[in-house]
Amino acid sequence: MEAIVREILAEYALPPRGYHGVVHWARVLENGLRIAERTGANSRVVTLFALFHDSRRENEGVDPGHGARGGELALATRSRWYDATDTEVELLVEACRLHTDGRLDGDITLQTCWDADRLDLGRVGIIPQPDRLCTDAARSLLHWADTRAVRGHVPALVSEAWKL
Repeated sequence: MEAIVREILAEYALPPRGYHGVVHWARVLENGLRIAERTGANSRVVTLFALFHDSRRENEGVDPGHGARGGELALATRSRWYDATDTEVELLVEACRLHTDGRLDGDITLQTCWDADRLDLGRVGIIPQPDRLCTDAARSLLHWADTRAVRGHVPALVSEAWKL
């Protein structure tokens, strides 16, 4: 994971610790893996989603197409940066592309990815709404995740594993 993060950051247009940067990615990863434990979602896809979904943002505000660009980066770097099956890559690209569309339906891995991101909305002053989450697992983590987001919790992963 550290190598993927470094590669993404080499061309990242925003501050690494900005609203959509590495601290957000790490919280989305932690959220996603906790949800996946309960939903049975594909943890490899959830992990890669956390890293790629905002990797090609051009600004911190409204940025149409950033998810699709992140998915394209994930597709283009397959084999060089990570190994995944065709099905996993298809799910990853779809999760990235649609993560801002507010969808609630789809494969459980897609739902887990989207919920992991939505649970971190508190970082930008948006309170995640239970009826806008896809899974019961995410709804059960809402208070925990939102508190971390609002308080700006920096997961140990950022400084210890990613060394940022």
